[in-house]
Amino acid sequence: MLPSMPATVRSFAKINLGLAIGPRRTDGFHDLRTVYQTIALHDILRLKVERGSGIEIRCADPRVPTDETNTCFKIIERAMAALKAKGRVVLEIEKRLPVQGGLGGASGNAVAGLIALERALKKQLPGAERLRIAAEVGSDLPLFFVGGTVLGVGRGEEVYPLPDLPATPCVVATPEIGVSTPKAFADWDALVDRAVNPAEHGSRWTLRLRSGQAPEGVRAHVDRGGMEGAETARIESKSASEINSTPTGKDAPRSINFPQKLTGFDPSDRMVELGRVVSSWLSGVPGKSAGRESGVPAGGRGRAETLLLDLVRTGIENDFEQVVFPQYPELRDVKRVLERAGALYAALSGSGSAVYGLFPSKIAAEKAAKMLQAKGVPAQVTTTLTRSQYWRKFRVSGF
Repeated sequence: MLPSMPATVRSFAKINLGLAIGPRRTDGFHDLRTVYQTIALHDILRLKVERGSGIEIRCADPRVPTDETNTCFKIIERAMAALKAKGRVVLEIEKRLPVQGGLGGASGNAVAGLIALERALKKQLPGAERLRIAAEVGSDLPLFFVGGTVLGVGRGEEVYPLPDLPATPCVVATPEIGVSTPKAFADWDALVDRAVNPAEHGSRWTLRLRSGQAPEGVRAHVDRGGMEGAETARIESKSASEINSTPTGKDAPRSINFPQKLTGFDPSDRMVELGRVVSSWLSGVPGKSAGRESGVPAGGRGRAETLLLDLVRTGIENDFEQVVFPQYPELRDVKRVLERAGALYAALSGSGSAVYGLFPSKIAAEKAAKMLQAKGVPAQVTTTLTRSQYWRKFRVSGF
């Protein structure tokens, strides 16, 4: 084929507004429920198709693979076959997003690369084919074909557009920590196993308290050193005599009494819980979730302005915080700074290491970013993107 005109696109990042991890599936993946939200931070991708064959990926960041392990390589290879196209694809990635940051940088790059390829070839795959190919390459690729506020189910690859949150000032902190997503999932599995089978593990371990209950012979203590506004329980397998000999007085931990059976920590139940939360949020049904007031009538005045606060009041959380924060307490500290600075909502994004906060104004966001920067933590002020903004800003050049 003749050389094509280069196509240049923005590859946006995402954050997770709540993330519930379900049971491990037979295929090795976990079922998930999450609300994805695209934000304005982005990489830049430039793609051209020349005479010849093969795929060449260029990137100045040495942490980005340029061989067939790169998600862009995988999706372009599949797309070229599906489009029955020939030529040598050259893709340059200008990396601005952190690697292993939980912002979906590699996944966003892959989707942006596919769209740039379509524009360079002046051919387009059907929407369903795009999503099929994307899901083959990675779990959170399909969300970038939707943009805005998106519900992710399955292993995250099954996506549904939600009513857009209004564009909201956002601070994204990117500590120089690489969190492995596979390891975070493995740590979560170990946490669940210890919760379900504490007698097999003994020793002490950490578990975020909800409406959970501890089995007979297990004692839970509140640890106020955890996330602000939440209680973390230190669970110890002990005999009755050991429990009775627990120290008393001012140095004794505050005890919580539990019924006999551990409940409320079943991964499937957590999935259902988040589904109910999102459903009640969208329908505007007043009520309580996670102990907080939730819901502004959907037909009420000012729904768009209150949509974010309404979602936050449902008590949505990111399950990865329970296994990532104990290993990287500095990430918990970043979340605390954002909350103290007035964030409406702050959380780990994906498995991290990026931590973000949503703010009522750009001025408040800028103040929070400066607080983090003064502590040596890289932080940027950005904004969430509605679906229309996402697609309007996506294209830099091309046909």
